[in-house]
Amino acid sequence: MSPDKIQNVDVHEGEWGTIDSIIFWNFTHDGKEKVAKEITEEIDEEKKLVKKKVIEGDILEEYKSFYLTVHVETKGEDNFVTWILEYEKLNSDVPDPHSLMNFVLSVSKDIETHHLKGKLVAEIEIKCDEDVFYEIFRYRPHHISNMCPDKIQKVDIHEGEWGTVGSIILWNFTHADGKEKVAKHIVEAIDEEKKLVKFKVIEGDTLEEYKSFSFTVHVESNIVTWILEYEKKHANVPDSHTLMEFCLSITKDIETHHIK
Repeated sequence: MSPDKIQNVDVHEGEWGTIDSIIFWNFTHDGKEKVAKEITEEIDEEKKLVKKKVIEGDILEEYKSFYLTVHVETKGEDNFVTWILEYEKLNSDVPDPHSLMNFVLSVSKDIETHHLKGKLVAEIEIKCDEDVFYEIFRYRPHHISNMCPDKIQKVDIHEGEWGTVGSIILWNFTHADGKEKVAKHIVEAIDEEKKLVKFKVIEGDTLEEYKSFSFTVHVESNIVTWILEYEKKHANVPDSHTLMEFCLSITKDIETHHIK
């Protein structure tokens, strides 16, 4: 989740998640590779609190003792992580560990980002010509409304030209909840050899719940692969299974249109 900061974490004694377990960390702090060995001193399930004491490593070159406590609590709809660093300096010239506090806060954000990101992949076989299917998403997405009017009402180009990277396309559609929605996409990638088109959402209803969202459609051997990649705005946002079902349903509608 945070490979630029934490390179390795091993348990040396005991078991994960238990009092007195000893954990060894390899990490990068202030641009230097460092190590720390910690013992788990306290675990409070009710308070969602873990306290660790540093017993070996680079941190003890400046501090006689060092403790880290992490505490998680929910207030209303918000989740808060509290870090407490307690320490005794070896001498008065040692600075307070503000950079270590920034380090643990940064790791917290990395963990959050990791768990808000999502990726869904689904495959579906089509009986119509795969080149025709690819060309619809490459050059003629504005024809899709004729093939599944109950889902896609209108597709317009706002900037650029059909079938070019950087072109911006506006979609009017009806999603699973029955509501009419809009989405503005930019064409991020086109790969003729792989028969792949990637769209990134830059405006519209989808971004009310997601910080970022992209769709990739790839056709090979009459198999259509959809890849949805996204970052949620918060943990209560569901994974985008309904949007994946929407894409697969459109795929079937395009197939039916071409084999009638």
